[in-house]
Amino acid sequence: MADLEAVLADVSYLMAMEKSKCTPAARASKKIVLPDPSVRSVMHKYMEKKNEVNFDKIFNQVLGYLLFKEFCEQTSEEPVPQLKFYEEIKLYEKQECVEERRRIARDIYDNFIMKELLAHSHDYSKECVAHVQKYLLKHEVPPNLFEPYIEEIFQHLRGEPFRSFLESDKYTRFCQWKNLELNIQLTMNDFSVHRIIGRGGFGEVYGCRKADTGKMYAMKCLDKKRIKMKQGETLALNERIMLSLVSTGVDCPFIVCMTYAFHTPDKLCFILDLMNGGDLHYHLSQHGVFNEAEMKFYAAEVILGLEHMHKRHIVYRDLKPANILLDEHGHVRISDLGLACDFSKKKPHASVGTHGYMAPEVLSKGTGYDSSADWFSFGCMLYKLLKGHSPFRQHKTKDKHEIDRMTLTMNVELPESFSPSLKSLLEGLLQRDINKRLGCKGKGADEVKEHVFFAGIDWQQVYHQKYTPPLIPPRGEVNAADAFDIGSFDEEDTKGIKLTESDQAQYKDFPLVISERWQSEVAETVFETVNQEADKMEMKKKSKQKQKFDADEKESDCILHGYIKKLGGPFASAWQTRYAKLYPNRLELHLENSAKPEMILLDIVEEVSSDLVSVKGEQCIVLRTRNDTKIVLTNTDEIGLKEWATSLRSAHKCSQELLASMAKKAGKIYGTDGAKEPASGRPPPAASPALTRAPNGNN
Repeated sequence: MADLEAVLADVSYLMAMEKSKCTPAARASKKIVLPDPSVRSVMHKYMEKKNEVNFDKIFNQVLGYLLFKEFCEQTSEEPVPQLKFYEEIKLYEKQECVEERRRIARDIYDNFIMKELLAHSHDYSKECVAHVQKYLLKHEVPPNLFEPYIEEIFQHLRGEPFRSFLESDKYTRFCQWKNLELNIQLTMNDFSVHRIIGRGGFGEVYGCRKADTGKMYAMKCLDKKRIKMKQGETLALNERIMLSLVSTGVDCPFIVCMTYAFHTPDKLCFILDLMNGGDLHYHLSQHGVFNEAEMKFYAAEVILGLEHMHKRHIVYRDLKPANILLDEHGHVRISDLGLACDFSKKKPHASVGTHGYMAPEVLSKGTGYDSSADWFSFGCMLYKLLKGHSPFRQHKTKDKHEIDRMTLTMNVELPESFSPSLKSLLEGLLQRDINKRLGCKGKGADEVKEHVFFAGIDWQQVYHQKYTPPLIPPRGEVNAADAFDIGSFDEEDTKGIKLTESDQAQYKDFPLVISERWQSEVAETVFETVNQEADKMEMKKKSKQKQKFDADEKESDCILHGYIKKLGGPFASAWQTRYAKLYPNRLELHLENSAKPEMILLDIVEEVSSDLVSVKGEQCIVLRTRNDTKIVLTNTDEIGLKEWATSLRSAHKCSQELLASMAKKAGKIYGTDGAKEPASGRPPPAASPALTRAPNGNN
């Protein structure tokens, strides 16, 4: 029976892998529904405060770029050839073949530079033209040939094209996607979890599929009780920090990066790149040792992974074949950053890692170290790929103390079968003296890349994964140990462990969405499909509402508008959806089928709650009027709710200040400026008529 269950687990996992490559409709089991377009009002205000409503911030986001491109190509009244020019330059820069670069360079020069010069519409500087001509006359095509044009293109796009974009429906759509992103709150229900593919000290790793996009990931689940039992809270939280550092910004194709982090009452969950090709330790046992050429391939890709970490001041501390995973094509990534550490402010001193791979300075108590430790471990790992064991486990001893003693004292004797350049590389990496160690003399990864062993390697080609892997994992197989061999933890171990409120409080900031990775996931999968469905729904809605609620309110003094929920009905027990419009003197709540809105005049509002208040299990804004009536408002959109709260408080404060100022003026006119104000501290009612009018569009 156990064998049958293992087979079924494998089949389910492999079917999910295949399904993830299907069309968006077949791939996703849960639909993404964009918020109403009226969310633009809230999001524009929110992003303005964050200084994110500018060309560079939006253009450099995956979805922002796609929507700006759609605007330029489909919506803009004026043609925007600069964007096409930019795309051609980016295409040129990606080419590795000189002949292909030369061909594209000629096309760019003829179709963009010369065309505009001849049409006398050229608004680029003469310096740009001269720069390009200088190289082309010499038949040289360096990758950065057109770089001077990029900033001038951006200068143009930042102007009228971007201003027009902000007025368009494409910017509204960007606000909808951004609102969706900022309100992501993941649970286990957002994933279908398949077979176990690995196990660590605190939990297991599973293959899983994200329900709304169909993308396959690895889900690393750490058991909170096991963490507490082993006092591993700091390690678990540190892993999240390290993963967020390596996963944000410039992408690295040689590290298993994180897209999401979330937690349940029992688990901490990391959603990571899925590497379904097995690890190098597994393949060593299946394939046997690698030759020098094969090892060089893995070494080159791992070097770029370490370089990415070291540039972010992270020392990995656990480099070994078991932590080097293969993707389905055979390229590698460094995994498991549980022991990684930031050395930017303070050098670590802890002796952590795997015996046989730890550097002497890591084993020496009280000695601080940095990225130097990884280059020593790198040497140990390369030796293992070639010989099947660490250089300090030559007699296959399992005694950790003996392995550590040999690491600290033994000079490694390299086999005669190793080439002179390989010997030189390993001797440089396995130096006990940090000052003599390769990678530690001031130039970091460049020292290793420039070593004679890697002569002839094109590092750009390595980065773009253009070299053929020596081992391509078999398709249609789960390249990992049997699910039942991996097993899972015995729950009896943690039976007596109780999780308290303070235990859970440690993880309140654990949830995370890496913006650029989420946007890339959406762009690669369901972006077009979701946009098409949203367009259809919005067209239907507009024809019914006749633009009543989703007008931009550009010509009025409307501060904020959009859907909101109000507590009402019999005994104030039901949430009623209203389209709200906030003006300097009032809040209008519009019903779908009524021409007359419910009006809440700000001069009768006594107080707007300073914080969100919990009412009927929802976070709410509470307005208290002079006659002690409470108006309770909420929204499922967390960003929107906070913006409504801030804007209501601000409008209410301005309204009160204006009323007080008008009361003083009235007092001077009517000679009552010496009269006492009411006990409430409010101005006399005579001051309010001018403000309590309810004009149709403007004050």
